[in-house]
This record gives sequence, C-alpha cells and structure tokens, in this order.
Amino acid sequence: MKLLADMPVLAFLTIATALEVAGDAIIRKSLFEHAGLARVALFLLGAVLVTGYGTFLNLAPLEFGKVVGLYIATLFVMWQLITFFAFRTLPTLPVMVGGVLIVTGGLVVSFWKTA
Repeated sequence: MKLLADMPVLAFLTIATALEVAGDAIIRKSLFEHAGLARVALFLLGAVLVTGYGTFLNLAPLEFGKVVGLYIATLFVMWQLITFFAFRTLPTLPVMVGGVLIVTGGLVVSFWKTA
C-alpha cells in the first residue's frame, strides 16, 4: 500500500482510464466479434478491468468532485488512444473540438480555486 500512497493523482487517473477503456473495448469485441467460450472469457476479462478502473479511481488522493473533473479529461484522451489502437479509427473534427471542451472543462473543475 505504501507504493499507492506515493503515486501522484495523474498516475491513478491514467491507470483508471486505461483499465476502463481497455475493459470496455474488450467487452465490445467479446459481444460483437466472438462466440462461445472466447466471448465469455473476453467478457470476464473486460469486467475485471472495469472493476480495476473503479478501484483506482476511488484510490486517487483527491476529493471525489475534483477527481471526477480530471478523470473525465484523462478519460477522453485515453478513449481516443484506445479507439485508434483497438479499432483503427481516427477522431473526427467534431470529436476533437468536443474533446478540447471536455479536457478544458475537466481541468476547470479540478483546478479552479474559489475564495
């Protein structure tokens, strides 16, 4: 547990988003590209990864409201990376423009200090 206590917030969020997006991609592939035992095994693997996401997100040393803003920004970036590598899809202009708004909003939620 000492190692986890020394990890920066962004490390928790990067691991959480990687687990969530990879788990979701694996579940999608299991549902639409596989059958039988392969489908069940991939689905269970995806479920384990999504559970890991929830664990790492909640271990991040920030209050929940602030961690969620930064998490959403990190999630968008990770989602685009996994979409490219798993599905060979480049983001469209609307996705990129929306992504700038998502990342900006996440940073505002997490780092805007009020008096």
